[in-house]
Amino acid sequence: MKIACISLGCPKNQVDLDVMVHILLSAGHETVADLGEADVILVNTCGFIESAKTEAIENILEACSYKQANPNLKVIVTGCLAERYRSQIEEEIPEVDAVVGCASNKAIDSIVARLFNGEDHLESYGLKKDFPLGGKRVIGTPAHYAYLKIAEGCNNRCHYCAIPAIRGPLRSRDMADCVAEARWLAGEGVKELIIVAQDPTAYGEDWGKPGSICELLDKLNKINGIEWIRIMYAYPERITDDFIAAMKRNEKVLPYLDLPIQHCNDVILKNMNRRSNRAELLEVIGKLRREIPGITLRTTLIAGFPGETEEQFEDLCNFVKEVRFDRLGCFAYSAEENTVAARMENQIEQEVKERRAELVMQIQTGIMAQKQAEKVGQTVHVLCDGIDEENGLYLCRTAGDAPEGDGNVCVSSEEPLYPGEFYDILVEDSDLYDLYGTVVK
Repeated sequence: MKIACISLGCPKNQVDLDVMVHILLSAGHETVADLGEADVILVNTCGFIESAKTEAIENILEACSYKQANPNLKVIVTGCLAERYRSQIEEEIPEVDAVVGCASNKAIDSIVARLFNGEDHLESYGLKKDFPLGGKRVIGTPAHYAYLKIAEGCNNRCHYCAIPAIRGPLRSRDMADCVAEARWLAGEGVKELIIVAQDPTAYGEDWGKPGSICELLDKLNKINGIEWIRIMYAYPERITDDFIAAMKRNEKVLPYLDLPIQHCNDVILKNMNRRSNRAELLEVIGKLRREIPGITLRTTLIAGFPGETEEQFEDLCNFVKEVRFDRLGCFAYSAEENTVAARMENQIEQEVKERRAELVMQIQTGIMAQKQAEKVGQTVHVLCDGIDEENGLYLCRTAGDAPEGDGNVCVSSEEPLYPGEFYDILVEDSDLYDLYGTVVK
C-alpha cells in the first residue's frame, strides 16, 4: 500500500511518526508525498492547545476529502488529538477509518492490514505506562540533523497543561538504547543531535537517579560523527551546577537552552504550580550566562493566565526587558479541558489575553532587532541546511538557532554549499530573525 503522512506538532511527535513509518515500510508498504496517490493517509496530530487542535481537525478533514476521488482511501488519525479526543473524532468525523492512540503506535501495521481486510472504524489504545519508548525508525528530518527522544510523559503538574493526561507520567528511556540510537543516527550521516522530551532535565528521576541527563551527555559526546548536541525544553528548577558542568565539559553540547519559564510573577507562578519563583529564575539565568559565555537562551511565556492583574502583567513585561532573552515566544493563555487552570475563577477575556501577548512580543521585537544588529561584522560558524530555491540563498544555522523554531543565516555564495557541512560566515546584514552574509574564504 502507498502511505502518505501528515505530521503536526512538536519534534517529539515527529519521532513517533518516524517509528510508525519504519514499521509500515518493514511490512512492505511504501511512502508517497502526494496525498492524491495514497491508499492510506496517516494524520499524526497535536492536541496541546486550541490552535493545534484546530490545525489537526483541518488536516483530518483535508485528508478525508480525498475519498471523493478515491473511495477506497483509508484515513488513520494518530497522535495526541487521537489520544485525547478519541470518541469525538469517531462521532464527528465518521469518514475517519481508524483512531490510534499514542500507546498503540507499534500496532500501526496491523491496523492497516485490518482496514484492507474489510474492517472499519477501528480504534486502538494501550495503557499510558506502555507508551512505546524507542524502536527502529526512519529519519523524518533532513539527513544531517535528527531528534533523539529520551523520555515519554511528564511528572510536572503545571495547572495549565494537559500533557500528563495525554502522555502519562515520566518514563525515561534506557540510556544504552538512547546511545545506540544516537550511534545509528551518526552512522546515517546525522551531524546535529537534538535531545527532546517533555522535560529532558528530569531524565532518570523515575529510576531514582535525578541528574542522569549529565551522564547521558557524557556518553553522547563521545560518539564519532555527531558534532553538535542541542538540548531542548530544559526546566529551570533542574538547571543544577552538575548540569551546567556537563554542558561545559562536553564540547559538542551547544551553548543553547530552551528554558520555558512561562511567567515571572511569584503569585502567577504559584497558581501555575510552577516550582520556581522570580528570584530563582534570575539566579539560574545569571548563572548560565556567567558559566557559559555567549549562551543562547530561548523561552516561552503565557500572557493572560487566569487572575493575572495589570500589575502582574507589567511585572512580566519588566522581566522581559531586564533579562533580554535571545529568543522568546509569548502566547495567549489557552484554557485546556480537564486542567486545573481551566476551572479557575477570574478567566481573562480573549481580547485582553491576545493584547497582552502582543505587547510582550513588541518588547521582544526591539530586543531581537538590537541583538541581531550587534552580530553584523562578526564571523559565525554555521551548519548548512540547504538552499532557498526562490532566491538562491543558502539557509544555514548557528549554534544559537534550532531548526524550524529559530532563525537562519542566509548566505550568498557563487560556490555551492552542501547540506550537513559547516562553514564560517561573515555577517553583513540582519533583520528581525535572520542574518545575511558570505563565506569566509
